[in-house]
Amino acid sequence: MVLAAVVVGAGFAAAGAWQEYLVAGHPLHEVASGRRVWVRAVASDDPKALAEKRFGGKKVMVRAELVEFREGGEVVRAGGAVVVMAPEAGWRGLLPGQEVEFRAKVSPPWRSDLTVAVLRADGPPVSVGEPPWWQRVAGRVRGHFADAAQRALPDDAAGLLPGLVIGDTSRLTERVRDNFEETDLAHLTAVSGANITILLGAVLVSMRALTVDPRVGAVVAGLALVMFVILARPSPSVLRAAVMGAVALLALCTGRRKQALPALCTAIIGLLAWSPALAVDAGFALSVLATAGLIVLAPGWSDWLRAHGWWRIPADGLAVAAAAFVVTTPVVIAMTGHLSLVAIGVNVLVEPVIAPITVLGALGALLACLWSPPAAFVLHCTSPPLWWLLTVADRAAALGASVALPTGIRSGLITAVLCALLIAALRPRSHGTTIESGPTVESGPAIESDSAGRTRSGPAGR
Repeated sequence: MVLAAVVVGAGFAAAGAWQEYLVAGHPLHEVASGRRVWVRAVASDDPKALAEKRFGGKKVMVRAELVEFREGGEVVRAGGAVVVMAPEAGWRGLLPGQEVEFRAKVSPPWRSDLTVAVLRADGPPVSVGEPPWWQRVAGRVRGHFADAAQRALPDDAAGLLPGLVIGDTSRLTERVRDNFEETDLAHLTAVSGANITILLGAVLVSMRALTVDPRVGAVVAGLALVMFVILARPSPSVLRAAVMGAVALLALCTGRRKQALPALCTAIIGLLAWSPALAVDAGFALSVLATAGLIVLAPGWSDWLRAHGWWRIPADGLAVAAAAFVVTTPVVIAMTGHLSLVAIGVNVLVEPVIAPITVLGALGALLACLWSPPAAFVLHCTSPPLWWLLTVADRAAALGASVALPTGIRSGLITAVLCALLIAALRPRSHGTTIESGPTVESGPAIESDSAGRTRSGPAGR
């Protein structure tokens, strides 16, 4: 096993070095910073709105795959990941898979994440291609859901609900975005294991109620999983949760017992083999760390709390929030320098309302594509839990209980050492008493994650 780990690690190291070599020798690097080129690229994600106060007006950020660029009369065909900074007009409705042509100023990448360059578009794209049919369908569903939420809920809640259910933050108000970042709740608007657990659980329970063979039910759940990934967009946290769900469904088909830690390890190895760039993606790292914390630390901490008189639900909630916070804090501080002193308490307070919001929101999203009146009624039922979530975030952000720390590797390493000492100090001691397991990490096809999984994209931040 040690030899296998060494071989796999060496393979990933070689793949990562090759990717870095390709990026370092990319033809776009030869274009001087500040020069303008004509670019053809394919959008790989939805446009993300950027804070107006930081960027001087309404702008969006689009991640894309370069097809070719033209400087003067020379056309250079070259791939590579680019980040496009553009005005909102003409870019806001772009869908993944659409090819666009535009003129832009070349800037160096913000981070060493295998991005070739940052392209600052001069204006709207001069041509926009057609997206794939599945992206058109997904875009229509997302649009119907967001419109239905806008009609049924107040502005803040209407912008938040699609983010909680399918990761669509296009209508999230700036005030809510700032409050969530300040209180370490931004992970809630990133689709994760909780969403996929609810989806696959609902499908499998429905198949069982219809007395369908479990293997057929697993296949149907797999198809639902693929459709959900397309709808929610394949972000790193979605991919990690989806692969873990697929591993669990495979275990169901083969009759093997589902185990969380092997599923997580399989997801990591498979995704890194498929896309080495995930090795330097902070969102992927935070998602993996948070999930590992829930699997390894949270059950023992919950058992210890229950042994000291806590009820199961509050013990599980505190253990989950604390475990995810401790293991992800070093990465968050290294990247952003932001440490919220109320993050654990805020996550514990809002945790009970996340599942009802997700279930009702998913039902409302389905109905919004079929019949508006019942969709509006179902989405209106999410008002009380959304009010609680927004109120907790607003009151906690008003406390200003956060600390600004230096960013960088040194800060991250120091924080990691302190967190490791804290984990060792909190390691539960055996009291000779057997207690039923704490937070269940094998109860569903996917694992709750991203309890602190937020990262900031570029200087704007997520």
